[in-house]
Amino acid sequence: MSQINSIIEILFNIYFYMIIFYVLMSWLPNVRDNFIGELLSKLVEPYLTPFRKIIPPLFGTLDISPIVALIVLEFAANGLQSIVTYIF
Repeated sequence: MSQINSIIEILFNIYFYMIIFYVLMSWLPNVRDNFIGELLSKLVEPYLTPFRKIIPPLFGTLDISPIVALIVLEFAANGLQSIVTYIF
């Protein structure tokens, strides 16, 4: 039981930091053109796109959708861990 929760926590932490790194890469436009930037884009953009459609940028440039996406990801991780704990 605790091993499954540990695996879930590790996977969600990895994805959490991938999103953080991807957002930080947006401040340096040339970084997204290399292999790591393209890989992160393929892994993170499908998750961030629905949030960007719902939440418009503030003042035309400030995108807060990754913050909301990280909060939702945290709730999903906690919910999944609760379900696994309840079942097992």
